[in-house]
Amino acid sequence: MLENIENLKGISHNQFNTLYELSKQLNRNNLKDELIENSLDLVIEAVAAERGLFAKYDETNGQFSVIASKSLNTGAKVELSEFSSGILQQVISKSLPCLYHDVQNHPQTSQFISLKIQNIKSIIGIPVKFQGKIWGVILVDSSGNRKAFTHENLEYLDFFSNLISLALDKIFKIEELTDENRILKSNFGKETKLPEIIGESEAIKKLLSVVYKVAATNATVLILGESGTGKDLIANAIHKLSNRAKFPYLAQFCGSIPDTLLESELFGYKKGAFSGANSDKKGLFEIADKGTFFLDEIADISQALQAKLLRVIQNKEIIRLGDTQTKKIDVRIITATNKDLRELISKGQFREDLYYRLNVAVINIPPLRERKEDIPLLAEHFIKKYSPGNSVSLSEAAIKKLTALNWEGNVRQLENVIHRALIFSDSGVLTPEHLDPDELPFSENEKNTLPLDGSLDSIVREVLIKRLKEYDNNKTATAKSLGVSVRWIQLTLKKMEEEGVPGFEYN
Repeated sequence: MLENIENLKGISHNQFNTLYELSKQLNRNNLKDELIENSLDLVIEAVAAERGLFAKYDETNGQFSVIASKSLNTGAKVELSEFSSGILQQVISKSLPCLYHDVQNHPQTSQFISLKIQNIKSIIGIPVKFQGKIWGVILVDSSGNRKAFTHENLEYLDFFSNLISLALDKIFKIEELTDENRILKSNFGKETKLPEIIGESEAIKKLLSVVYKVAATNATVLILGESGTGKDLIANAIHKLSNRAKFPYLAQFCGSIPDTLLESELFGYKKGAFSGANSDKKGLFEIADKGTFFLDEIADISQALQAKLLRVIQNKEIIRLGDTQTKKIDVRIITATNKDLRELISKGQFREDLYYRLNVAVINIPPLRERKEDIPLLAEHFIKKYSPGNSVSLSEAAIKKLTALNWEGNVRQLENVIHRALIFSDSGVLTPEHLDPDELPFSENEKNTLPLDGSLDSIVREVLIKRLKEYDNNKTATAKSLGVSVRWIQLTLKKMEEEGVPGFEYN
């Protein structure tokens, strides 16, 4: 670039303004697509071209893909096929800016049919490099022998492309940090090592055998199982056992999320795609590139999103909201549901073609009631998880009670029961009195009056109200039985009354 400085001393006022505009773009844009689109506009303007193309080059397969294109005559984007692939390849092979006049008679370009079809006369091609390799090519052309298509402008545009390269370096680092941040947020609270799948039952051994076999492939996986069986743990385990383990693992819950919000999260969007879209945003599919993407509760997505997901699986490409350009991705997709997809297909609520795309490798997770011999191991695991460093054990009677229950909520319900028992236990041994699974202590009417949302506050409310009923609303006796102060009970009841929690008379 230094050898071009002397030549740049004589740049025109318009060229200086173009560099000034580019410098503003470098400071303003945080996504490469915006930078590239705006840079292409500046190049077209600088040399008074009629058409322009910014194509990304894939060194592995020698293919180009359009990132930005424009025709001043129509104002529309131009397809890659309308530009000369031969010229693009010449820019790559020479690794230098190229200028051609009278291209239909030029010995190096006259053989390219597309130039005759589009009636192209003059072309400038400029390589854009990143970390020493050609990252893309800027191509501008005209159907007339433009005076601005000169060797001086060629050197000027070479300098211009070097500035773009510097900007790409900055933007890639920003995007990398942004992607890492979203991945960290997605995985916050998850195990950093291979998720522990607790159990020694035959059912678990068969499950693990299937997991190891599936993980060794790149097949799409469908995980089936009741709520609370640990479908997310299985998906994470498949990723960490696979050859994609060093790449991102992302998970997205699909249930009860508005269609537009879920679509923008999955596919991303272009600036201006909708109100509030102030800049381009990558979707989770892009961020998970080369890694694994887990879609939980896949049965709950709309028909429109089902069609788009089918396209992702079939073509390995996505389109951001508000965009027309496709983006290639390499993502392993794992889905899960606790619903009968065949039944949903018969009702017209789930696409049959998508089902067969998802139903390549199927993993059925057994419910807890079918592997009760694992319950003591799971209980011990949760005791260590929620009471680290404390010596807490299960009495024989407690183990007998746990293994006798049906566990409609599966492992998640067992975890909540153990967590709750540890909160209210005042000794080092958990006994049957500490273990109150939701479905046993209450009649159906009583169960329905106590909202349990899985949070710690809801568990505390449930246990407190039940204990108050057992002691005829005697707060002193209740406090003693729970190992808390009467003042704590009074404050908790006051808070419940203020929040309008039903199921108890506050007095």
